[in-house]
Amino acid sequence: MSDDQLSGAWPSQQLPSSWVWIPFDQFWSDFTDSQKKLPQKSYRQAGRFAVVDQGEALIGGYTDDESLLSPAPLPAIVFGDHTRAVKFIDVPFVQGADGVRVLGSPEGIDPIFAFKALCAVNLPNKGYSRHFKFLKSTSFPLAPLEEQKRIVAKLDALNAKSARARTELARIATLVSRYKQAMLGKAFSGELTAGQISQLNTLSTPSFTVTRHPSHWRLMQLGDIADIKSGITLGKKRKPEDQLLELPYLRVANVQRGWLDLAEIKTIQVTAKEAEALFLRDGDVLMNEGGDRDKLGRGWVWDSQIADCIHQNHVFRVRLAPKTVPPRFLSYYTNEFGQKHFFDEGKQTTNLASISKSKLSAMEVPIPPFEEAVEIVRRIESAFARIDRLASEAKRALELVGKLDDAILAKAFRGELEPQDENDEPAEKLLERIHAERAAIPKTKRGRGTLRAK
Repeated sequence: MSDDQLSGAWPSQQLPSSWVWIPFDQFWSDFTDSQKKLPQKSYRQAGRFAVVDQGEALIGGYTDDESLLSPAPLPAIVFGDHTRAVKFIDVPFVQGADGVRVLGSPEGIDPIFAFKALCAVNLPNKGYSRHFKFLKSTSFPLAPLEEQKRIVAKLDALNAKSARARTELARIATLVSRYKQAMLGKAFSGELTAGQISQLNTLSTPSFTVTRHPSHWRLMQLGDIADIKSGITLGKKRKPEDQLLELPYLRVANVQRGWLDLAEIKTIQVTAKEAEALFLRDGDVLMNEGGDRDKLGRGWVWDSQIADCIHQNHVFRVRLAPKTVPPRFLSYYTNEFGQKHFFDEGKQTTNLASISKSKLSAMEVPIPPFEEAVEIVRRIESAFARIDRLASEAKRALELVGKLDDAILAKAFRGELEPQDENDEPAEKLLERIHAERAAIPKTKRGRGTLRAK
């Protein structure tokens, strides 16, 4: 089937007996103005009038140019020709530049009902191609006017409930972050192994520093308990006689805070001698040497996920001495509480920040007895696993809320959301009235595409 033959799909082709299918140009008026539109480069951060374009955000920008106001009667519906975005606009606005279609519904079609219909129809997805042609070839379901109003009221009530659910579920991500910060605050103050886990839910977010440690813990510089090494420099000049190995290496982008992103691993050519010095070992702690200032020192523990892997010079490898602290103990600490050291000691250039090996070596780390450190890591990870399971369940619930909204919308446009009332004026009679009222409007006042019924 060619694109010219494609149209939108509905949840069902079967409608209640009091409904009718009508063509696009009887359901919609097209008020798109090719002269009154504002290019994106002319958007302002603030202004008297909102600029509505086909982007994801409801408002793309602002302008003070009143002469560019859309002539569409309000409320109006904005459709993104490329993006298929649908927006309900009930304030004076300026049309964004390319790819914007401004639509309105005639008397007899509730504007919110029309908006919901446009949200419900499933248009073909042709990427960044134009989609308005598919919309124009789509028929729309017309319900009796009173039923339209009942459907809108019911959708508003149900959508309000789902919006509240989404808000509460979305808060869980913030609560998870706070819980983990509180857990780490307890862990590195020694309270976690002092039987005070039950107090975690009352804690405020800890600061960058842990100001107290148990008296039996030691405070030591990182360089005294670990071997710290920078990695291979990219673009290094080679001699013709050099025998080179091609090996995978870790970049700053691979080393995230608390995890490793191994989706894209690049390779580099090195000598056997260089490789021997740079091979990562199980338990090496990785920390970023450079990048944005807030990313200095972020990292995680290497678990030998990739064989014969090395690291570049913007990633430090920290190899702890035996029986000091577990690697994850160090990484949890530096990710949460080492940030102040990285902020204070990092060097800022025009675009990037970096921290030297000597400054990293001077960072102080609390050192409990080894067995206690092992227990602290176990408790941290046990608590994190529980909260991550709850967060995962909340994420799934959030996805289900979105699917529920879609299901409710589909039910509405199958005519199943609200019972039909035999006292309602049938849609056929309503359509006759719409035709009569349109025929009485001078052509110059009609929206494009509304001059006649198909």
